[in-house]
Amino acid sequence: MDREISSSEKWIALRKQIIKYGGIIAGVVIVLILLLNFLRSSVNYKDLVVSTVDRGPIEFSINASGKVIPLTEEVIVSPINSRILEVYKNPGEKVAKGEVILKLELASVETEYKQKLDQTEISKSKLEQLAVTSNSKISDLKTQEKIKDMQLKQRYTELKNEQYLDSIGASTTDKVRQAELNYEVTRLELEQLKEQITNETKNLAAGLKVQQLDLSIAEKTLAESQRLLKDANIHSPMDATLTFVNNQIGSQVSAGTQIAIVSDLSRFKVDGEIADSYADYIHPGSSAYVMVGSEKLEGTVLNIVPSSKNGIVNFTVSLKEANYPKLRSGLKVDVYVMIGLKDDAVRIKNGSYYTQKNRYILWVIKGDKAVRREVNLGDSNYDYVEVINGLNVGEEVVISGLEGFNTNEVKIKK
Repeated sequence: MDREISSSEKWIALRKQIIKYGGIIAGVVIVLILLLNFLRSSVNYKDLVVSTVDRGPIEFSINASGKVIPLTEEVIVSPINSRILEVYKNPGEKVAKGEVILKLELASVETEYKQKLDQTEISKSKLEQLAVTSNSKISDLKTQEKIKDMQLKQRYTELKNEQYLDSIGASTTDKVRQAELNYEVTRLELEQLKEQITNETKNLAAGLKVQQLDLSIAEKTLAESQRLLKDANIHSPMDATLTFVNNQIGSQVSAGTQIAIVSDLSRFKVDGEIADSYADYIHPGSSAYVMVGSEKLEGTVLNIVPSSKNGIVNFTVSLKEANYPKLRSGLKVDVYVMIGLKDDAVRIKNGSYYTQKNRYILWVIKGDKAVRREVNLGDSNYDYVEVINGLNVGEEVVISGLEGFNTNEVKIKK
């Protein structure tokens, strides 16, 4: 007959099993840890991006962000307070120079134009009336001048006759004095008449000038009203592509409101922006290049906005290949502006590890190991970074592939 196993014996047997299987599990864990440590402390050489330290020229640059924009673009604004009646073109469509894009309501402009036309005609009539009236008055005065001149000659003859008669005793002193008085009065009247003609001529000239000025103002106002009437039918100012149009028929638009944009999408430039702390490094005429994907396009800094907004300064880059096929309006690109050249520099290839001139911890390959080392790096361009100290020519530096390793050295499997 079997003996019943006591509780203590059962516990001893259970403990032995726990120790047995626990040891197996612990052993597996230790093996896995050792294996992981081995794997983490080694890496294949082919999985690394390595740069060999060399000497050569570096054209230093500063990095900026940019956006591709059309080389030529015109914003069309509403010339009047009106509302949109018809839209003839949609965004993306080609438009020829002078082609109508949309039509605005013209009733108020037409009424204003007619009023200006009437005012101009009134000004013309006033000018003609003033000229006729003034010329007629001057003509009358000149006729009076001729008559008075003839009377003066007659008075002179009468005076001479009385003086002669008085000399032979056939006249009296009173008659001579009366003849002298008549002559002097007629002479003064003639001078007064001449002065009146001169004044009337000046008044005529001044009046005509004022009236001509009024007419000129009326004609300019009429021309402006006529231009507004013409511009109310919104035309394209050039052969281009319509990139924006307000197509809300019936909507109100104020004078000066943007209603359309036409762009030449065959040629482009780049609108760049950079932190204002770097603004002193770039100047109009500075060499630059723009990265479109992996393609490098040469360019020149065209202008720089003198003001800073939110710590950002904007500048424009003109491109040597403005019609490059891969350029698209609104495309985000990297812009590199050249700020200096060093003919003989120790350098390594640029990469994501580099952000700015500073000290870095890099991995340097020594035989079958990669060892961490502090390196002082200087300025850069898209291709290279200057090594100030910490690396020697000929050494291999891992610039990508060892991120996340916290050890001081990593085994390299070649």
